[in-house]
Parts: sequence; structure tokens; C-alpha cells
Amino acid sequence: MYDLGVKMKIAFIIGTRPEIIKMSPLIDEVQQRDINYVLIHTGQHYDHEMSQQFFMELELEKPHYNIGVGSGAHGEQTSMMISRIEDVILKEQPDLVLVEGDTNAVLAGALVAAKLHIPVGHVEAGLRSYDKTMPEEINRMVADVCTHLFFVPTLTAATNLLFEGVNPKNIFVTGNTVVDACQRNLKIARKHSDLVMDVDPERKVLTLTLHRAENVDHPKKLGQIVNALLELEDLTIIFPVHPRTTKNLQEFGLYEKLQKAPHINIIKPMGYLEFLLLLSRSQLVVTDSGGIQEEAITLNVPCITLRYNTERPETVEAGGNILVGTSQERIVGSVRNILGDEDLYRSMKGAPNPYGDGTASIKILDIISEIESNDGLKIEPPDFITGVTTTKLVRVDENVNVSEFEEKYSAIVKMAFNDGEVVFPESELNLKDKMVLISGTEL
Repeated sequence: MYDLGVKMKIAFIIGTRPEIIKMSPLIDEVQQRDINYVLIHTGQHYDHEMSQQFFMELELEKPHYNIGVGSGAHGEQTSMMISRIEDVILKEQPDLVLVEGDTNAVLAGALVAAKLHIPVGHVEAGLRSYDKTMPEEINRMVADVCTHLFFVPTLTAATNLLFEGVNPKNIFVTGNTVVDACQRNLKIARKHSDLVMDVDPERKVLTLTLHRAENVDHPKKLGQIVNALLELEDLTIIFPVHPRTTKNLQEFGLYEKLQKAPHINIIKPMGYLEFLLLLSRSQLVVTDSGGIQEEAITLNVPCITLRYNTERPETVEAGGNILVGTSQERIVGSVRNILGDEDLYRSMKGAPNPYGDGTASIKILDIISEIESNDGLKIEPPDFITGVTTTKLVRVDENVNVSEFEEKYSAIVKMAFNDGEVVFPESELNLKDKMVLISGTEL
């Protein structure tokens, strides 16, 4: 383990509950290593969950700054964040800014740091749904343009960045801190929290979350989801309802139908620790949340996702998650198929976790430490003429690894292909008989 001491300062920028949750093990690790840090909370949510109480529940110190932007339209909220984050960053002069995920806080923080020539470390970089109607997709793509160090959860995310031209030397496959966070916070939940409802132990529990605009703002889609829930009468469905979802269910005349169904428990939004316990005790989760797809596979809970695409495709590839969209027939059929087929259920429950073993935070801090010790966190304009960079696709016939090839030909190996499949160009990868995409000024 590397020791950064106190000579460097890391600024964490957080804005929403998932960011706080996923950053919590990183903040723990920074404190354990006695690294100087500053925690900047944008305050874009201002309900009880976003108050100091939430930090206390997670056994975290309260933020050093809460810039209190509140809610608002995307442009208004983001511009306010940019202005206020910039004030704090100029005052604190951190050596590195860490952001996590795909919120407006991530976008604002990455833009501010990049403009001030402070390196950005993006935790959970490289996720892509390729659906630009989602504001989160725009946020994560723009943030990655501003990023200096890419801490990606999987090789799939790393490959996404390679195709966008990111230098592989700046991409680090660390796993996802969601695994660290689940392990950390479930222990806290078991100490301090318990479920607020009694559930018949003879009935299977399905937990539902539903909040995305593309689902809850459309009467037809929302109606199909509701009809599917009404049809699943043999399950106990626990539904912590998001305020936006409640409003639309009432407006579309659907709320009362759910209220009258004896197998559906509509409850107010739950605290994170309480929800984590509920999820861990559920037989199945149905959701449109990206983060819950990660938490479900981490907690070995089969997941059905009410979306037509996902920026977490690894959960689907691993076998722990399926996409069903909003079709009533597909939702009902998938739930019954999973719970009615013991082999399928066992397979989904035991799906390998693509996000690692819970050591992502340690890996990220070790990487930052090594880079800092080599003076790699300074962003300065070049003081030499770089020449014209050329990119070529070539076949390598010699027995040579990536590091040896790059030194011999003064080139950067951007991508490697083995029988048409993309291979991440790690330094020790043998390139013999592979096609490689290379760039350099002397090619």
C-alpha cells in the first residue's frame, strides 16, 4: 500500500444519495491513509435524506461545504453548481478532484476542474447506454471528455473509452465501489436499522423501484407496469414510491388501483440503510434504476430491469439481470419464469459479480498514490513541438508485448484486436499475430 501522507489534497464532489453511498468507502480509505481531503456537497437535493442525518447514518463526517443549489432545470442547476464549485476549488486548491457516476454534480465538477487545469478522477467512468435522450448519458460522456484518470468498473467500460480515443495509459480497471459500499453499509444497516413492515414469511417478496422519466411520465408505459403488478397476486410487492411517481400515478388514475390491491404495499421512500436491508431480504427486484442493478447482483438478488437499454450491460451478460422494457406480458412472464424455475433462479442468484470483490477503493487510492509519487498529477501545457500525430492499424508479427512495442517504435498502442475481438492493451499483453491501432508522431 502506498502512503500519500498529507502533502496532497483530494476534493470529493457529491450531489445525490448514490454518489454519497459509492464514495463512502473511498472517503474511509482516504481517512485511514491520513490524506488531506475536502468534501463538497452540491445540495441539489434538500430533503431529509440529503441532510446531515444521512451522513451520520453512514458514519461519515458532514461535508466541509454544502453549496445548496437545490432543485431546478438542468441548465439552471448545472450553471449554479459550476459557479459555486469553482469558488470552493479556487479557495481550496486541491491536487485532484474526484467525481463519481453521471449526475449534474459530476458534469459541473469535472468541467470546473478541467478548466482550472486540475486533474479529474472519474470513478465509474466509461459507462454507456448509447441513449442520448437520457440526461445521465450526456453527463457521463461530457465528464469523461474532461477526465484525466478513468477508474472503470469493468473491461467493457474500458473498451467504451478506447473507442472514444482515450489513452489506455489513463484507464484503470478497478471494479466498482458499489461492492465496497454494499459490504460496508449493510453492516451498518444490520446494526442500526430494521424493516418497518411485517411480511408473511410464506410469501415471496418482490421489491419494486420506479422513477425514471421515460417510464413514469408516459401514461401508456406506466399503465402497462401497473397492470403487470396487479397480475402478480401470488407475491408480496413492496413499492417505496418516489414523489414524482406518486404524482403521475394519481394524475393518470392508476394510484387507487395499486392501493386497493392487497398484495401491493405502497410505502413512502425508504432510507438507504433500510432499503439495503429490504433488498437483501427480497427474492426478486424489479427496477428502472442503474444503481440498483449493481446492488442487486452484489447482494445476489435476481433483477428485472424496466428499461430497453442499460449502461450496466455486464449485469445482463453475467446472468443476474434481464431487460424487459415496459411490456406487461414480458414483465409478468419474466417474473413467473424466474421464480418458477428453480435452476434459473439459482443461476441468477449466483451470477458472478462483474464489479469486483470489494477492494475497488483500495485499488483507486493505490493508483492515485503511485501517479502522484511520479509527479503525474500536474497538468501543464507542452513546452516542446509535438509534431503531427498519425494513427495506423498494423499487424504485429514479432513476439513483443505492448511496453516493448511502444518503446521500440515510439508509438502508443491504442487498441489491440485478436480475431476481431477487442483486447485491452495492458503493458504485458503479447501482440504477436494481433492487429493493433497505434498512434505517434514518427510513424
